Amino acid sequence: MTTDPIADFLTRIRNASSAGLKIVEIPASNIKKAITKILFDQGYIANFRFEEDDKQGIIKIALKYNASTKVPAITKIVRISKPGLRKYSGSSELPRVMNGLGIAILSTSKGVITDKEARKENVGGEILCYVY
Repeated sequence: MTTDPIADFLTRIRNASSAGLKIVEIPASNIKKAITKILFDQGYIANFRFEEDDKQGIIKIALKYNASTKVPAITKIVRISKPGLRKYSGSSELPRVMNGLGIAILSTSKGVITDKEARKENVGGEILCYVY
């Protein structure tokens, strides 16, 4: 068992994209499924599928690359709030990632959402990661 399953999730995506893999398999959880849906909606991954097995299930993610240059769509994916040091932000001081070009994924009372949605709904929460 890992101490920080979200960091493991992000590291598997980071390593697979730097290795040029097309598909990465990750053990599933509800928060990982929510982050995966956000990455798909924002255009950072090509596709995903949730598969059930005897244990907790698997998330299969199809990574997205530029067709001509083979550069991954996810340039950087960084864990911000860690188990040893949680990072929270109110609705007024939400971070702007790469001046609005990237996204911050937050865990809020309204669920797991992006920083743009949190500003619109005027909620703060725990900053899980930055993606750009």
